[in-house]
Formats: sequence, C-alpha cells, structure tokens
Amino acid sequence: MNTPARASRTTIPQRIVFEEWGEPSPRKIELAIEVLHRGGVVAYPTDSIYALGCAIEARDAIERIYRAKNMNKKQRLALICPDLSTASAYGQFSQTAFRLAQRIFPGPYTLVVPATHEVPRTLTHDKRRTVGIRITSHPIAQALARGLGRPLLTTSAVIGEDHEPCRDAEEILEAFGKHIDLVVDAPQTEAAPSTVIEVDGDTITVIREGQGSLEGLLD
Repeated sequence: MNTPARASRTTIPQRIVFEEWGEPSPRKIELAIEVLHRGGVVAYPTDSIYALGCAIEARDAIERIYRAKNMNKKQRLALICPDLSTASAYGQFSQTAFRLAQRIFPGPYTLVVPATHEVPRTLTHDKRRTVGIRITSHPIAQALARGLGRPLLTTSAVIGEDHEPCRDAEEILEAFGKHIDLVVDAPQTEAAPSTVIEVDGDTITVIREGQGSLEGLLD
C-alpha cells in the first residue's frame, strides 16, 4: 500500500466544532476524514477520553503520534473499527474473544487479540503479534471509523508521566497542538481511558481497568 502524501501543517491546527452529543454533521466529519486521507493526525473524542489518531498506513503521522506522547516502540496503537465484521479482518477472535466482544462493544473497552496478516508488522511486536481493537459508542469516533474506509489507528490523549487525560479541545491544543493537524471540538469526554482486556484462546487477562466496568463481565 502506498504511503499517502503528508497533510499540510499549519501553526494552529484546524478546529471543527460539534455542539452536541448526537448524530454528527456529515460535512464536518468529511473535513476530518479528508485530513486523515492526506496522512494527517486528528484529535477526537471517544466514549472514554480524547484520542489521537491517523489512518493505518500513514507512517509519518504514526511517527508524529509517537513523538507527541514520548512513546517507545514497544507501545502499540490500537485500531478503531466501526463493527465486529470489520474488526475480524484485523484481529483473530476465538470463541471466547468473540463472545466477550459482543458484550463490551460498542463501549469504552480495548480488546487485545492475535493480529491477522492485514495488520502491518510495524504495528505489532516482533515476537508477539497482537492488536488492540476498539469499537467505540461515541458518534463522532464511529463516524470517522465508518467514513475512513479502513482502520483508524488510535491512542489515548494522555499527558506526562501521570497520564492525565485530555477531556476537551482546549486541553488537547495545550498538550498536543504542535503535533496535530485537526482537533474535533466537542463536549467533554469521560475522565478515564478505556479498559484493556486481552484474550489468548480461552484465557482472559485484564491489562488495565479504566472507564469500562468489569462488573459481571468476566463471570
């Protein structure tokens, strides 16, 4: 797959305002998708906290996200998919993983499963090819995932060693303004990142407890 041309960079990122939680404006969503198609980095709300994202093949944008968060190469980005059918092209779902996915999606969870060959090797560990899958209930993130036509690479927008979450556009611009091309300005998100659960065959492991509740989930 060819790497897209780099998105044009400006001193101040483009800002798109959404007033209410609900069905987002298709015209505004298309503006954000155009930036993603050009290889840009977009900050947008999810059903947990704000996230930084780019198209799966946008290598320059991936590097910028890593620099923005001071991430090391062992830390991996997750994929936002619009539905389980799409997710199954990138993650291998055992029966246990599929049943769990049906219970938690859409919602503030990341499900880690073995990666398929559709996931570039640069996005997985050399010895352990897994991928984090998200299907978010936030209408804006959902619209971006549907409209892009391929997975949206994503990582939580957290600041510093204390991992303080960004919950609105102002916090995003203060923390990541020089690293992004566009910010979606929408009502505040929740105060915690997604809950991360890994499924290896029939073995379920909670990697991080976050916004998504575990109550009754692993019984």
